Amino acid sequence: MKTNITKLFFCFLLTLSFNTFAQLNTPRGSQQATVSQRVGVSDVSITYSRPSVNGREVWGKLVPYGMNNLGFGTATEAPWRAGANENTTITFTHDATVEGKPIKAGTYGFHVELKDDSNATIILSHDANAWGSFFYDKSKDALRVDVTTKTAPHRELLTYEFNTVKQKSAIASLIWEKKEIPFEVGFDVTNIVLNDFRAKSKGNLGFNRQNWENMARFSLNNYGDLDEALGWIDGAITGNFYSQKTFNNLAIKGQILNKMGKTQEYVKLMDEAASMANKNQLNALGYQMLGIKDYDRALKFFKLNVANNPKDANSYDSLGECYKTMGDKKNAIKNLKKSLSLNPAANVKANSEKLLAEMGAI
Repeated sequence: MKTNITKLFFCFLLTLSFNTFAQLNTPRGSQQATVSQRVGVSDVSITYSRPSVNGREVWGKLVPYGMNNLGFGTATEAPWRAGANENTTITFTHDATVEGKPIKAGTYGFHVELKDDSNATIILSHDANAWGSFFYDKSKDALRVDVTTKTAPHRELLTYEFNTVKQKSAIASLIWEKKEIPFEVGFDVTNIVLNDFRAKSKGNLGFNRQNWENMARFSLNNYGDLDEALGWIDGAITGNFYSQKTFNNLAIKGQILNKMGKTQEYVKLMDEAASMANKNQLNALGYQMLGIKDYDRALKFFKLNVANNPKDANSYDSLGECYKTMGDKKNAIKNLKKSLSLNPAANVKANSEKLLAEMGAI
């Protein structure tokens, strides 16, 4: 009598023969799928085949615990292929981390060793082209991380999902039957973006002023090198033949200087920016000055906005708020009531009324 292993061997050879030599495009029992997620500007993709539970006992039976001899191939101790058919694979477009451990950009075979009912080890292999785990070779491991599994609602088809996505990371989950195996994939988004710009700025991309402004702003807001960001924004303002001084790039430079602790340079630059500002920009500048307690400049900017826009309710509302912050109750009430008399938008009206109520003027 032929053993089950022998039957498995011949079924495997038959399948391999059809796929390799006949190359027939016929449906599979476990359909192939790919799921991808972008994190920052990087992508992580998982390609796998989707077996169904089909009434079988999965964990500890169909998928045994530990490393196992599958009865075929060169592997005497193999993990689960984390799917069906060929290797499950995972691809990173940039250098990444998996559960905090670094992994280079590229495509890897994806395997899972189930330790017990609550613990598993995820294994990424440099051998991404093998058939399942039959030829698994531990010496080709690129990364191993231990994870904790979870109980999940029944899922008939094996599925990979990205259900938690943040600015610099995402949680990928293998979900099948009533178990979920989650793992975190992260990218150094700031350096990936900045390194890409550093490389491309020497070409056509570097001849666009807005690109230098955008990178300076990105570096400012994402903990990049402030000295480098200052150099980039200076280039956009005056340092190159494509440069042009605008409110936006002066405002970006001012924010960089302020973050560097160069407050006096910042506020002086904002005086120049104010001369180029439209109504909304000037209003924002006023609140920035309130934020750093430079009340004289805040008052100057809000007054200028009222002078330039004498029928704008929001300009009076902001001026009234400035006076209130400075402790000038009389002028605060005067300007807030003026704002209400100009039929303000609902949000402006609500703010004016709130401030007046706080001063007992309503």
